[in-house]
Amino acid sequence: MSVMKRLSLIFRSKANNALDKMEDPRETLDYSYQRQLELLQKVRRGVADVATSRKRVELQINQIEAQARKLEEQGRKALGVGREDLAREALTRRGSLQTQIADLRVQHDNLQAEEEKLTTASHRLQAKVDSFRTRKETIKATYTAAEAQTRINEAFSGISEEMGDVGLAIQRAEDKTASMQARAGAIDELLASGALDDFSGQRGDDIQAELDRMGGGHDVELEIARMKAELGQGTGPQGAITSGPAQQQPQPQQQPQQHPQSNQTQQLRQPGEGL
Repeated sequence: MSVMKRLSLIFRSKANNALDKMEDPRETLDYSYQRQLELLQKVRRGVADVATSRKRVELQINQIEAQARKLEEQGRKALGVGREDLAREALTRRGSLQTQIADLRVQHDNLQAEEEKLTTASHRLQAKVDSFRTRKETIKATYTAAEAQTRINEAFSGISEEMGDVGLAIQRAEDKTASMQARAGAIDELLASGALDDFSGQRGDDIQAELDRMGGGHDVELEIARMKAELGQGTGPQGAITSGPAQQQPQPQQQPQQHPQSNQTQQLRQPGEGL
């Protein structure tokens, strides 16, 4: 295969593929229907033209027959007055008109037969066009429904171009949101650990944090004292014992008397503080 033939084959295949993608079956069907209507219109115009020609021939036949009758009357009158020569001339002309009438009748018969053929063809073409129109509308409706179903399925599956762009936009938004949330959480942890300074806070925040830690330690000590009191290992603060579940407390063993204020101070002392 020569280079030119290969190039021609490639060009035709590419052009065919492009045309196939551009072609809309509904538009093709509408165009075919329009062409059939134009052909039907031409057939009807042909029928009208043949009918007009037939009618014109009929008028000519009627006129010539009227002339022939007139010549016949004139020949009779000429014979009546003894003018045989005039009668013979009138009958000669009448014979010529009879020949024309015969020829016109043949044309009339041919035109009438052609008109009947065209009328039959017009009726058949009309029926074909009507059938094609019904089939065309059915095919168009089926194609439109299939196209809509395909678009819906593509939208559900996410493979359509529009939904693909929407999915990518959503994915980018989710990734960016997750990144911002992670950054915000990291900054919060760094601020809580003291690695970063909070310039928006007020002075004395470190003292407040220390007081919060002391309060948390005090709550732990109260809880331990309450649990010891429940197990009979010691006497916890009154507030810690009453905050626990209501149950029968065991009788504590006899211990040496201690000053209540010193005992309370020892229980509230934080671990690591001086005695």
